[in-house]
This record gives sequence, structure tokens and C-alpha cells, in this order.
Amino acid sequence: MIRNFFSALLFAILSVAMSAQVKEAPIPEFVRHQDGQYAFYVDGKPFFILGGQSGNSNNWPAMHPQLFDTMHKMNANTLEVPIYWEAIEPVQGQYDFTSVKTIIDEARKNDIRLVLLWFATWKNGSGHYIPEWMKLDSKKYYNVVGAEGQPIDSPSPHCKAAMELDAKAFAAVMEFIRDYDACRTVIMMQVQNEPGTWGSVRDYSKSVDKIFKADVPAALLKPEILSELGALKDRGSWAEVFGDRADEYFHSWYVASYIEYVAAAGKAVYPLPMYVNAALRAPFGNPPATQYESGGPTDNVICIYKAAAPSIDFVAPDIYQRGDANYMESIKLYTRPDNCLMVPESSSTSKYLYEVVARGIGFSPFGVDGGRSVGPLADEYRMLAPIVDKLTEWRLEGRIYTAYEPENNAAQYLDLGKWQAILTFGRANRSNVQGAVAPGEPLPAEGHAMLVKISDNEFYAFGTNVRYTFQPLGKDEGKAWHFLRVEEGYFNEDGDWEMIRVLNGDQTDWTGPYVGKQPTALRIKLYVREPRK
Repeated sequence: MIRNFFSALLFAILSVAMSAQVKEAPIPEFVRHQDGQYAFYVDGKPFFILGGQSGNSNNWPAMHPQLFDTMHKMNANTLEVPIYWEAIEPVQGQYDFTSVKTIIDEARKNDIRLVLLWFATWKNGSGHYIPEWMKLDSKKYYNVVGAEGQPIDSPSPHCKAAMELDAKAFAAVMEFIRDYDACRTVIMMQVQNEPGTWGSVRDYSKSVDKIFKADVPAALLKPEILSELGALKDRGSWAEVFGDRADEYFHSWYVASYIEYVAAAGKAVYPLPMYVNAALRAPFGNPPATQYESGGPTDNVICIYKAAAPSIDFVAPDIYQRGDANYMESIKLYTRPDNCLMVPESSSTSKYLYEVVARGIGFSPFGVDGGRSVGPLADEYRMLAPIVDKLTEWRLEGRIYTAYEPENNAAQYLDLGKWQAILTFGRANRSNVQGAVAPGEPLPAEGHAMLVKISDNEFYAFGTNVRYTFQPLGKDEGKAWHFLRVEEGYFNEDGDWEMIRVLNGDQTDWTGPYVGKQPTALRIKLYVREPRK
């Protein structure tokens, strides 16, 4: 009897434990708030992606050890990694999800979330990841024809046979993830990779020319879309309505419509958040589509993607632009009332990380597992990882203020309400309030800072190569002030502030605390001295 009792008790305990292990977590959710801001939720809590993207050919078991070793060294919470149509459907209609299962298992073991990149019809404008049996039937699964009749290494968005197979395979992948990944290791899907066409603005084949001469679809004839696209007329053929941009807009509509067909099939099975990434064009000057990947979600056709692909939650810029103006303009162009910002590919610089934190839901440098140094980004991630939920909450509440060191090293000013923050960068160990920099070898213009307003007189400050000083505003403008308390510290695993030391004396008396190349978190309290009669 006793043995039977303990056996039953052990069985009950194991059953409860196993039940807890398979308990479903909430499906990750992408939410647009009433004030027009966006947020991303994982396990029911706000989440910011501190990511890293693998190299294109590194989702194979032999590469996984170095892949996850890199993620841990980066202190990343999310791995962006491709899954390959050619590996999943090696024989038509026969799906092999081994590669998907393996990467989910490895990520779960390493406590890393996944954004899976569906490398299928398009990868950087080409069709190199379609299955071999499709490649060998090029008449049925055809590519774009150039304006001079030349073959173009890019799938045609008018190939219905390829589109239907892509959608069927993607839906099968989503069904497998839905059934296998109850704990939501996979938090988001990228549908295709930098879709579009290099070397031709559109498909100029005879069959497609007939479609081009037809009227523009009604979905694009809304006044706000026509205005954004600079339309010449409010109805008619593509050439009549859009003039010299007609070829590009036509191609964008059909690429986006193809992606919608694929995404909708997958989302009907499992509604994970989904996005499409863009190979960017130059952000200034409105260059012609002959100079970039035509048909992709470049900044000038975002409204076309919104109209053609409602199953896509947002379009995302892969930002490799050099220089402050180019990088920040790219961020601005993709931060819209109808589009959430995420940067799924970038260089490994951390200079603009806070600018993305203040506006979006995620940041990820590309190819970090290929030996590329991530520099101070790993320390930035370590500092922010325990508070990814707070970052979103602070952004939604309007508490985040950011600045970066411009290329001319000028001081930056932030209006914090009752205070103005004055940020001097670089070799600012003895800088004064006006931003004069002490002599010495100049540092690269890579300083950056993020202030979070806790209350009128209290702030968290995150940054590198920056000195913080302040001046009172409003009714206290011109009054004497000082630091009430400055703590250097960090956020623990529970997201609570832990003090390392109190800064005073030399660490605050030279107009304010300075932090060097090591990313550092401070908690700053300020006060105003009342004038003495």
C-alpha cells in the first residue's frame, strides 16, 4: 500500500511537471497603440530585440556551436537566422523540417529567441534558395526579362506557379512551428529576404507588358496613396497615372502582392508577427530605380506595400548607410504612423542603437558569427538586456531622450522639461558647459547617450564617451544648481537598479560626470539652490 501510494504520488508530481513544461505561452504580438506608437510583446510582456543575424550559410548543425557562442558573447536575446526552402522541400510536396526543429531546439537550449528568415523565392533579389527541382524547370518557374530582352537573375513576381508553391511550403513551415514551438522560441518571421530585382526595373516580357498596359488597381487609387506617389492622374494605365515611375511602382505592386499571398497563407495557419526587409536606396535625392533593387520595400513605395500586403506587419530597413545624415534619414523614413521601426540588419556600430530604442522594437547587426567584431555592442546589450520590457514602457510613456556625437563633435542639447541636458562627447574629460574639448588626440565620433526621465529631477543615463551636465529651465532658469546624487550602477536580472558606487568630487565637479568607451549606466538626481538675499 505504501509503495503504491508513493508511486501514485511520484506519478502525479511528474505529470504536473510535464504539464508545466508544455504549457503554451502567449503568441508573440505586434500592437499599434492608440497614440500611433507600436510595441512588440513576447510572453505577454513588452520586448525589445537585442539581436544578431547569422551569416547566410550558417544555419547548419556544424555551424551552430559558434553561432550560439557568438550570441552569448554579444549578450543578445534574439538570433535572426535563415531557414532554406531548398532544404525544407528537397522533393516536391515532401517537407523535411529537421533544420527548423534543430535550430529551435538549439535556441531553446541556449535561452535565445529566434526570428526566422524565410529564404525562398527572393534572397537579395535572386532565386538561389528555391529547391533544385524548380531551378531545373526554368520555363515553368521563370525569371524576369530585361528591357532589352536579356535574362535577369531574379524571379518574376508574375510566376503564379512559383508563388503557389512558395505559399504552400511557407504554410507548412508555419504549421510545424505552431505545433512544435508551444513555448514560443520563434517570435517573428521575415518573409523573403530583400525582395526585388537588380539589373531591371521590372519584368519586360511580352505577357507582362500586357498587364502593364492595364489600369492601375483600385487599391492604389486612394487620394493619400496617389499623393504620396506623386501621381499624374487619379485613374488610368500605370504609365498614365505614374509617368516615369510607372515601371517601378508596377513591379513593387506585384512583388508585394506575391509576398502577401505567401504571408497570408502562413498567417492563416499561425499568426506570428511578420515583416519584409528592404535593401535601401540612397535616402536623399529620389534616385531612379535603375540605381537600386527595384520592387523591394524601399522608402518611396512603402505605401504600395501597405496596400498590397496587409498580412505584413511592417517593412524594415537594412541600414548600411554611412554617415549620420544617411543613417538617421533611413531611420526617419521607416518610422511612420503606418509603419513600426525595426532594423534587422546593420553594421555592428552601437552609435545609433539608442536612436532605434527610442523609436522602434529591435536592432540587429548582420553576420556577427562570421568573425566580425561587435566591439562595445556586447557591453551595450549586457547593460540593456535586463530592462527590455522597461525600454518599451519608457518609450511609450515618452520618457526617453537620445543624442549621438555628430561628425563635427558639437555638443548636443536635450530639453527634459525642467532641465536642459548638455552632452559633450569624445575627449571631454575637462570640457566646459559650452562644449569646449580638452586638447589631445581626437576620438572617432562614436559617442552616444540615452536619458530616461524618472521624475522631474531624476534620470537614468546610459552612454559612452560623453559628459553630462545640466541647466535648469522654466521658473528656475539662471539659478544655481548641482548634483544631489550620482550613482554608477546596473540593472539586475529582475530589472531593479543596483548601485556600484556614488560619484562625487572629481567624478562630478568638472561640470558633470564623464563616461568613457565602456558603456555605463548612471542614476542622476539634480537640485536647484534657492538664491540668498
